[in-house]
Amino acid sequence: MMASTPAAKVPPLRRRLPAGALRRRQLAASAWVYLTFLVVAIIMAGTFVLAFIASLKVDPLERPFRIYFDQLNPAAWIAAARLGQEGAGDALWGGLAPGAKVDFSVTYAAPADATIVEPRAEVPRRRPGSGIAAALMRHYAADYASIALRSSSAATMQARDEKGIRQGWQTRTFVYEITYRTDRQNGPWIERTPLNLTAPTSQILIDSPISPSRSERRGRLLSWDNITPGALGLIFNNYRRVINETADLQTGKSLLGSWLGNSLVIATGRLVLTLVVASLAGYALARLKFRGSRLLFAAALFSMTIPAQVTFVSNYLIFRDLSLLNTPWSVIVVFVASANVLLMKQFFEGFPREIEEAAIVDGANRFQVFCKIVLPNAKPALLVNAILAFQGAWNDFFWPLVLITSPPEALTVQVGLLSLRRSFGGVQGDWGLVLAGAFISIVPVVILFVLFQRHIVSTQFAKGTT
Repeated sequence: MMASTPAAKVPPLRRRLPAGALRRRQLAASAWVYLTFLVVAIIMAGTFVLAFIASLKVDPLERPFRIYFDQLNPAAWIAAARLGQEGAGDALWGGLAPGAKVDFSVTYAAPADATIVEPRAEVPRRRPGSGIAAALMRHYAADYASIALRSSSAATMQARDEKGIRQGWQTRTFVYEITYRTDRQNGPWIERTPLNLTAPTSQILIDSPISPSRSERRGRLLSWDNITPGALGLIFNNYRRVINETADLQTGKSLLGSWLGNSLVIATGRLVLTLVVASLAGYALARLKFRGSRLLFAAALFSMTIPAQVTFVSNYLIFRDLSLLNTPWSVIVVFVASANVLLMKQFFEGFPREIEEAAIVDGANRFQVFCKIVLPNAKPALLVNAILAFQGAWNDFFWPLVLITSPPEALTVQVGLLSLRRSFGGVQGDWGLVLAGAFISIVPVVILFVLFQRHIVSTQFAKGTT
């Protein structure tokens, strides 16, 4: 008797979705994909945006960290523009110039049973925080400005205390007039006009055109670094200070432009040298078979594991004997192209050999094949190597610090900005100034990536679809 075989299971037919439902499902899937990419982009850009916001602040280390402050407040911009116009006739960058009359008002509040007294106001003889700026400063607002109380007015207000109980408060507004003294009418333009107000702790400052830079002595002393900043002077004060305070103490000339130019020269030279060496070496390792080629490739890979700090003494002595110290050439040539060679080798190994063989049959030699056929088609790998080489050279700190020490205008921007940290000493630091300098130093790399990332993506996509 024959055994019956089980009937094969037939999968049920899928129910075909209507065209409208299928379209909605596709749109929903696309929306989730785009939303995911958007969230990732926001998270990745968050650090960059936060660094820029912090670079505008007077104190980036304040706690809790505020997102909304004077440099992002349009009302403070308008007030700063008015004060800059009164101080020096310049609503953008402000200052204090002969003939200036500046009105600066402050409002204090106190409980109804307390007495609001007039704060003691003075224009202090204050040096800037940076040691370089203090050394370069020649004129102080305290030597040219006088301050006097012009008027005051009282009012009442309702507010809630710490326990949420509503109670009456009294307020008093004081209007001070800062003038450029008539006996100094031929005096210079002054960038900063500092102000100190000292009042009892029982009264609280509730309003002023621009916020105080700091509060000291448990709130008794309120201090403004500059009450005539101008709109752009208020917003980009740290950036202006980076330009002014990265200066040569001998000549007073700003060095930031020289540092940026030196970094650009070194990064461009490193980029060109990297592309030449990496493309030639990568093609030789990928196509030319010679004795010792595998050993040479292994040595290139091994060199990637050796830190630069291991060989810097020997390299330093070589450049010293060649009289290349304190020149851009020493930083340009001291590089290891092993990683770049590896990238180019991998690309050339994927390039079709048939195209090269056809060119050789037509009479082209190996160098002509490389220059006229292979290299023009290596645009994606060349662009990737160019960006990596430029970014590595621009952000390089170790070799410029070791090989370029003088004169000050020969430094790169990364080493030059170290002076902003050294000018304070110890663990103290004007971190707003340091952040502004650091943000300036990363802008060229960001611009380079934004300009060329589209070409990299498009060429890679075209290569993958052919």
